[in-house]
Amino acid sequence: MNIKEIFSLSFDALKERKTRSALTIMMVVVGSALMVALNGMSAGFSNFINYQFSKLAPNILFITSAQNDGGNDPFGGGPPPAPKITLNEAVVSRLRSLPFVDDVIPSYQAGITLESGGKKVDTTVFSIDPQKLYVISPTTEFFEGSSIRQNDPSAILLAERVAQPPGDSTPFAVVGQTIRVTYTFVDPETGKQDKETRSFVVSGIMKATGNPTIDNAVVFNRNAANQLLHKAGKYDTLMVAAESGDFVDSVEEQIRRLYGKDIGITTPKAILETIQEFIGGFSSFISSIALVALLVGGVGIITTLYTSVTERIREIGTMKAIGAQNSFILALFLSEALTIGILGATAGMGVGIAGGYVLIAGFASQDPSSQNMTPVFNPADMAQVWLLSVGLSVLAGMYPAWRASRTPPIVALRRE
Repeated sequence: MNIKEIFSLSFDALKERKTRSALTIMMVVVGSALMVALNGMSAGFSNFINYQFSKLAPNILFITSAQNDGGNDPFGGGPPPAPKITLNEAVVSRLRSLPFVDDVIPSYQAGITLESGGKKVDTTVFSIDPQKLYVISPTTEFFEGSSIRQNDPSAILLAERVAQPPGDSTPFAVVGQTIRVTYTFVDPETGKQDKETRSFVVSGIMKATGNPTIDNAVVFNRNAANQLLHKAGKYDTLMVAAESGDFVDSVEEQIRRLYGKDIGITTPKAILETIQEFIGGFSSFISSIALVALLVGGVGIITTLYTSVTERIREIGTMKAIGAQNSFILALFLSEALTIGILGATAGMGVGIAGGYVLIAGFASQDPSSQNMTPVFNPADMAQVWLLSVGLSVLAGMYPAWRASRTPPIVALRRE
């Protein structure tokens, strides 16, 4: 009997037990679909992160001042620790003098409250020379009617998410509108909470850039920020622009030689590597969950075929009595397992692709900034999942098939 006839008999046997066979196939579908969907979602998320970071300037180093250890209080009580190095104009000048440094962009940052038309929004200020936005984020674009007033201390630029909060039908502010900015702080002399308020005119609204520092903040003149935020010329962050991305490591090494660990240095490359490590770990975790589901499907195959052997014991005895060899019985039951694996894995590919888009859509509905994210289904990865699903199915059918092939015909024919 040839392979075609063996598969025909196997398929007929599965049809006789439609409900049980369908449930077993469904187990394989669930496992393989989970692996395909989650792998596609992870790959899509990784591509989305890479795309977002590709919008950032690769030659920028973000400099912050490291903090002291916090004194004698092991529980972190009392005032915040003082920075080891004060980022001021002296530091800016020194960094500008380093080889391969094209520019140094100082900034003030703080939490503020915006008020417009009776509405209030809590956000952050990212105060730099407005023209330098293009150095930090080359893809920065503005809505029609916007203008950059570099030397105007009363002009303010709003991020799109601030001007038009997601989910709100009416904008918080439009170009030309006057808004109030309130900064709440603790007076160092009295120790009491105080507020500083100032009015600004919206000169422009920035489109989403993919840079979270800009996309969730407002930008206004550094001099205005220095006064409003009571910074006394002490910067929160310095952005060092290397002449090109090739010189970033060299510039970082020079800064380390000057300040050692008293200064914090972050680059887009380092951030991306950290995120990719997280994505890799997360992908491994969710793949292991999908693999468990696939193994459960394998247990279902063992149960189905083992029960089938028990129910068809007289049939097996009859086939052996008329000359069927052990190899034929083994091939017959293995072909049933193979058929279950092929049907389940193939259906799982389609269900997994659809599931990947559903998962991405659900994620995007919670975070509008990820609406451009799409799942990525690598043919090689899908083929690997398909082969794994089919292979596990055949492996799960080994023992029941072997047991059926080893059943003596006399013993089988005596069974009721």
